[in-house]
Amino acid sequence: MTLLRRVVALPDPLFSTPRVLGVDDFATRRGQSYSTVLTCGETHRVVDVLPTRTAGPLAAWLTAHPGVEIICRDRAGAYAEGARLGVHDTLQVADRFHLWQGLGRAVETCVAAHRECLRTPMSDEPPSSIPQAAPAPLRPEPAGRRAQRKKAAHALVHELLAQGRSRRAIARHLGWGLNTVLRYASAARWQDTLRDNRPRPSRLDPHKPHLDQRFTEGCTSVTLLQRELVAQGAPVTYGMVRAYFATLRAVPPDAPPPPPSVRKVTGWLTRHPISLSEEDRAGLKDVLARCPELDTVAGHIRDFGEILTDRLGVILPAWIDAVDASQLPGLTGFALHLHRDFDAVTAGLTLDWSSGATEGAVNRIKMLKRQMFGRAGFTPLRKRVLLAR
Repeated sequence: MTLLRRVVALPDPLFSTPRVLGVDDFATRRGQSYSTVLTCGETHRVVDVLPTRTAGPLAAWLTAHPGVEIICRDRAGAYAEGARLGVHDTLQVADRFHLWQGLGRAVETCVAAHRECLRTPMSDEPPSSIPQAAPAPLRPEPAGRRAQRKKAAHALVHELLAQGRSRRAIARHLGWGLNTVLRYASAARWQDTLRDNRPRPSRLDPHKPHLDQRFTEGCTSVTLLQRELVAQGAPVTYGMVRAYFATLRAVPPDAPPPPPSVRKVTGWLTRHPISLSEEDRAGLKDVLARCPELDTVAGHIRDFGEILTDRLGVILPAWIDAVDASQLPGLTGFALHLHRDFDAVTAGLTLDWSSGATEGAVNRIKMLKRQMFGRAGFTPLRKRVLLAR
């Protein structure tokens, strides 16, 4: 404690008021309390750390340190309000990374609304030539207290979204984590928020191709195959091989592949085409051929990517009007929401300034927090952040 008191007693390093100021928040206690870090956009050094992420402290800091001309920030309303109250004629620049991140969430919502288009279409043969299989039993709707909580939370989040609130505002209003709100907001149905049990990695995974080949050749003796693998040095048991063979017998050999997930299709749409593999390109082409709405979404994403990459913020109003005319779920709301922060968004899509250095400072603060093992409060953390070089 004596060492901490001596560190806190050290004077703050001197700095000149930056012309370009970066503003971003970081969690002092994740999901509960947040602080604000201020950086110089030209030297990339931390200037100060504020105790909260509300508008008041930022406005007071700007008033006490005149000379800031440009403020780079995310699209948080508190920082926009603090910048407006602190310095009236300051140019605010919305960060491009957060804009693209918001577009990705909107695209995921739109893809979720068209999830039926992701399924493989039925055969074009006449019904008489297709053998009629027994109807699959309907999956019962989840029940219980957990299901009721999920259903109520999903309805509450979508009700607040319908009122025009942002996802960050909903998280602050409900006291939930942002990732929790994003999960409910991106789910078209409340049943989609229930996480399926995913298979865990197994020691049998490297040897499954060999078992698939032997199964195709007609060998169904679990004992024989388990002995073969053990002879090859594989640390597998009889029960592991038997459980895997049960799954092979349950799946028909000519069963169609499962449809791509909503998140996978969202990744196909939002990633640069050069980074897609040939299989991903074929899957995306198949999805867009079956769903004209998603094909329209892909066009809007390409146009926004060109605006962001080539700094064509001047044509942003035309892009917003085109998306609004399409009336696509999720994407239209994102485009219209840009009007609330239009000047900052236009500046972010026109100028070269961004919050990249501030995001780097946030990552460094996370490292310093872990080194302090949670034994110090905001004041020692602030001091260490300012003295760290």
